[in-house]
Amino acid sequence: MTTIVQLNKSSNASPANGGADSDRIDSKDRDLRSRHAIFLKWLRKTHGWIGLWGAALGLLFGVTGILQNHRTVLKIPAAKAEETMLQIPLLTPAPENVKAMATWLQQELMVDRPASRERSEPAKPVAWGDKTLKQPAHWSVTFNSPQANLQAEYWVGNNFVAVKRSDQNIFGTLNNLHKATGVGMPWILLADTLAGSIILLSLTGVVLWTQLNRRRMIGFGIGLTSLTLLIGFAMQEMM
Repeated sequence: MTTIVQLNKSSNASPANGGADSDRIDSKDRDLRSRHAIFLKWLRKTHGWIGLWGAALGLLFGVTGILQNHRTVLKIPAAKAEETMLQIPLLTPAPENVKAMATWLQQELMVDRPASRERSEPAKPVAWGDKTLKQPAHWSVTFNSPQANLQAEYWVGNNFVAVKRSDQNIFGTLNNLHKATGVGMPWILLADTLAGSIILLSLTGVVLWTQLNRRRMIGFGIGLTSLTLLIGFAMQEMM
């Protein structure tokens, strides 16, 4: 009798242990699915906020990028510049070097930023027919901004400085912003955040697609085709 009772207890204990193990497995599966759902929800929100941050700048860079890509082929006359030439009497006494001339021109032309380029070429002999003449030193200074470009040239010995000014229209200004021409450090850092946003959008977009879409081979084929076209066209242009 005692043996039968013990056997019954043993047989009754086995299903109970199996049920506990099954409950533990189900609990782990639920926790795993819950963490996966939370991760996907966070990733979707992050993807959306990053896209919202770069939306305005992305629109600017997208429109100007299209204009730059097709300005030669499609002859889009969007960006135009109005050029003006003038001569400024040289300061007395004359500047000692190109840096001093750049400082003087910044004040004389009322430019709100320092010169973006200063260049000094020393005097040198040049061939003129069957003679050799001495070319005087040449100084050049450039002031850049998204709206305008000023180029000043001075041949040492002259009593004037020649200045060429190019004023951009709205499309030319947008193109200069796209190329970071004549902009300050704040704009460069802001544009860098857009570049970082595009990188993050690409990575989070791929992760979301692989987690939410079961047709992964199709996605792999699309990505591989895009990469192949990119490399192929780039190599074709470089040949």
